[in-house]
Amino acid sequence: MDDSTIRALDEVRRSSTWRGRLRRWFTPPAPLVMNPEEWRIDAPLGRWNLYIGGAAARPQGYVNLDLFPLPGVDLAADAEFLPFAVPLFQRIECDAVLEHVARPDAIVGELSRVLLPGGYLHLVTPFAHPFHEYPRDYRRFTLDGLRLLGETAGLVAVKEGWRTGPTATLLVFVLEYAKLWSPKWLRAAVHAVLGWVLFPLRYLDHLLFRKPGVRQLGNHCYVWLQKPSAVQRLGDEKPPLD
Repeated sequence: MDDSTIRALDEVRRSSTWRGRLRRWFTPPAPLVMNPEEWRIDAPLGRWNLYIGGAAARPQGYVNLDLFPLPGVDLAADAEFLPFAVPLFQRIECDAVLEHVARPDAIVGELSRVLLPGGYLHLVTPFAHPFHEYPRDYRRFTLDGLRLLGETAGLVAVKEGWRTGPTATLLVFVLEYAKLWSPKWLRAAVHAVLGWVLFPLRYLDHLLFRKPGVRQLGNHCYVWLQKPSAVQRLGDEKPPLD
């Protein structure tokens, strides 16, 4: 998948033609629910905040950086080489991006570099989720893996969990499996019909989020990382030995 394909997909999603409006009208609800616990954290926005991979979402309160210059993107750049010379951002969102990059450790290191001391980096990645290119799809992550990425970049994990749960995993794979058996011209209809039939099951995840076993089949996981301030670093230093 190249730049032109990404642009074409975005144009289809935003199309104001009658076909575009009809497609959006028949699109079923997402086969997932978000875990409200993810956002129960005191991580306020600052004067400057950065959103990585927001595409055309136009996230409020953030500088929206994406690899492609789509409508709504404030800055098109590679997140591995951010065009900021000094730490600038109080909060950084990196939502479903790291599976698409060749060197996630380098990306997290760069995000840590431009994060202000005391600031927060919020990482969200898929665990049990179908292959999806934007423009490539390289890997999946566990919570242990996300935490390790942060620690390697000098960040401290302060909260972690699952954004979307096992039911989301089941429904997404059922939809993709059904489309595999369908001819190409029929896949959109299969997705629409099954999506409308199955989506009410997604609310079961509100029960499963509370179970430790959610990590076996969770769909997307998250971690909140904090960059230690100078005061925190001083307090963490070991006393000198005699």
